[in-house]
Amino acid sequence: ADFYSAVTRTPSVYRGNPFQIEAALAFGGADLAGDSPITVYRFANRVPLLYQQGACAVSKAVIDTSWRNYNVQQSRGSLPIGPIVLMVHMASVWVPFTSESKEAIAHYPEILKDIKLAVQDCGRKLAQHIRRGLREKDAERKRSYIQKYIPHIGIALREILDLTEGQESKVVTTLTDTLERSRKM
Repeated sequence: ADFYSAVTRTPSVYRGNPFQIEAALAFGGADLAGDSPITVYRFANRVPLLYQQGACAVSKAVIDTSWRNYNVQQSRGSLPIGPIVLMVHMASVWVPFTSESKEAIAHYPEILKDIKLAVQDCGRKLAQHIRRGLREKDAERKRSYIQKYIPHIGIALREILDLTEGQESKVVTTLTDTLERSRKM
């Protein structure tokens, strides 16, 4: 993965039962498809929840999170699209499952809120990473413009001001240094 983040929320209480939410997010990598929905792994007391993903509070919290704020594509009412793996774990002495089969976590408001806050925290860190990458790409694009056009500016100045080859190369070097210095400020 190109980026990963993990969050452990402080313990909370629902109906008198304590619980704690942990979330982890991994972004990028060669084995993740960028055009498919994210992969969500759900755990309750370190046991994976494999079935009834749509009935689980974890899925609801992930879908209800506005992923566009974190530079990740998302259609309304569906999982976000991107090369992301999200893991959410609920630790509690009494996990509120939806049925006796223990396949999904029930939709208690306190639990939904904590899951959503943990996922949002991971999302903020992901957005920082994505924005940093976009800034670096933009800086590289601007740097390539400088390298591409300064020699032509030097040639034009030589023709306009009747400069020698040595003076032209000095002007090009000075312009390059000045622009690089001003870009770092």
